Amino acid sequence: MNPDFEALLVYLKEARGFDFTGYKRSSLMRRVDRRMSQVNLADYSDYLDYLQVHPDEFTALFNTILINVTGFFRDPDAWSALSREVLPRMIGEHDGPFRVWSAGCASGEEAYTLAIVLAEILGPEKFRDRVKIYATDVDEEGLAHARQATYFDRDLQAVPHELIERYFESTAGRYTFRKDLRRSVIFGRNDLVQDAPISRIDLLVCRNTLMYFNAETQTRILSRFHFALSPGGVLFLGKAEMLLSHATLFTPIDLKRRMFRKVARTVVNGNGYLSEAPQPAQRTELFGLDRLRSEAFLASPVAQVVVTVDGLVALTNRHAETLFGVASRDIGRPFRDLDLSYRPVELRGYIEQAQVERRVVKVDNVEFATAPGETLFLNIQVNPLVDGDAGLLGVVIIFQDMTAARRLQDELEHANRQLETAYEELQSTNEELETTNEELQSTVEELETTNEELQSTNEELETMNEELQSTNDELQSINDELRERTAELNDTNSFMEAILTSLQAGVVVLNREMQILVWNRRAEDLWGLRSDEAVGQHFLNIDIGLSTAQLRPPIRDVLSGRSAREETEQSAVNRRGRTVRLRIVCSPLTSASAGVIGVILVMELSGDSRSTAPTAAAAESP
Repeated sequence: MNPDFEALLVYLKEARGFDFTGYKRSSLMRRVDRRMSQVNLADYSDYLDYLQVHPDEFTALFNTILINVTGFFRDPDAWSALSREVLPRMIGEHDGPFRVWSAGCASGEEAYTLAIVLAEILGPEKFRDRVKIYATDVDEEGLAHARQATYFDRDLQAVPHELIERYFESTAGRYTFRKDLRRSVIFGRNDLVQDAPISRIDLLVCRNTLMYFNAETQTRILSRFHFALSPGGVLFLGKAEMLLSHATLFTPIDLKRRMFRKVARTVVNGNGYLSEAPQPAQRTELFGLDRLRSEAFLASPVAQVVVTVDGLVALTNRHAETLFGVASRDIGRPFRDLDLSYRPVELRGYIEQAQVERRVVKVDNVEFATAPGETLFLNIQVNPLVDGDAGLLGVVIIFQDMTAARRLQDELEHANRQLETAYEELQSTNEELETTNEELQSTVEELETTNEELQSTNEELETMNEELQSTNDELQSINDELRERTAELNDTNSFMEAILTSLQAGVVVLNREMQILVWNRRAEDLWGLRSDEAVGQHFLNIDIGLSTAQLRPPIRDVLSGRSAREETEQSAVNRRGRTVRLRIVCSPLTSASAGVIGVILVMELSGDSRSTAPTAAAAESP
């Protein structure tokens, strides 16, 4: 972990309220590095100083980190399944308002996709009466764009033409979502890591957002999502996200398309969110067989304690009360508050293991000192309890008194010490089996680690794909701008060429080094030198029928600023070999910022030459 990078994240949280500490470091550092390269910085501490001096840099940094890659009907197969198989059933079960939350909505395409799908199912009138769509993101710039509800042709490529006609108004090449339906979509800022979730949500859509967070932050966000959803609510994720390790919160509806239903249970997490659970049925008196079962449990000679899935003590039998001192007053207390949770052995880890793995966990040969000089040996067994639908109810902890068996074992070992040699061979074999078992266990752990790495790599590839798509959009915008600039430049060049061609005088433009920049068509007619041959040449070095050396003084005066206009006349020989009289005017080429940057030479025939030029030209033609 890079301390300078962590210090930068802390500063962003304290200065602007953006908490990126829960993001995956690999992708986050890659995005920050990209922004740093754009401002020519290579060290995180230097970039922190740069942020302190340049407050405007925060906006550019956040736009780089928060990859707003989205689109209408993204992953069409998943949206089709949602609109055909899930939403009609959910809407049929709800008579009242239908509340939807689009978490991480970026520039609004996902929220308006939800509006289109629900309006197609309900019809526009019922949609306006029943549906509220809450669209949230941490990027204020993206939310501002989403509130405008205006998009271009390329943004609507995935929307069928008939839906565009029904739900968008076209104006000057832009498409705006219908205002009457737009009122049902509410945009606001919400940080999934820090801010409280929206409650009583029927459908929660959060697609390709969780993959940017690390495992701990994902767990915290999913707990908030569980709290936000109403009983039976549906969570719709992106194709890069899975919930295989959160089976206690959500159960899959369609695993391929990443749709999950909320599991109703009571969970109090670290943020204090309490999800609703079915109210327990009213207690009734036990009669007959039920009463018999209850008394059999209480009278069991094996100590037993039942703990709910939430970690509360549910039942204890008499033998457990006698052996460990638990009583009826402990019913309903958290099991972790009892001495039994850590004495005679730490049981909380084994309880968690049994719940997660859904299998029996055994702890053998546990010593328990009941009184000075008296020790019991216990075998502890933690059994998960599941209902008929494979839902986890809790665990039962069974304490088997193995003291008598242990004593018999000690006696047997004492009696058979003479067979030590045989037992050594047996022990050697046992050690070999144990080594093999450890190797197998190591192989299993390596396979699990490899699987996790592959999952992480898959998420990083999805993230990189998002980044590449974002970069492609940026390049497309730059390409469009360059194309417009090129067209403008071509128009300007054509306009200038038309002006220079229309002039009856020869025009030559020189830079400060007297290199030719412009050589118009009339100059070509005068001297027989094409523009592509003249441009770039030193004016005083070209071989034409004009004494360019005589023009050096007036050109120097104009370049130095000593004169604003110089005019001279001299004789020259044109391209046909005729002697002509030219009037040459030198004017400065100026720039608002740099002053005199060159000279403009205008060459036109004087009065006598002009009057005889047509006749001479006619005489020379064959």
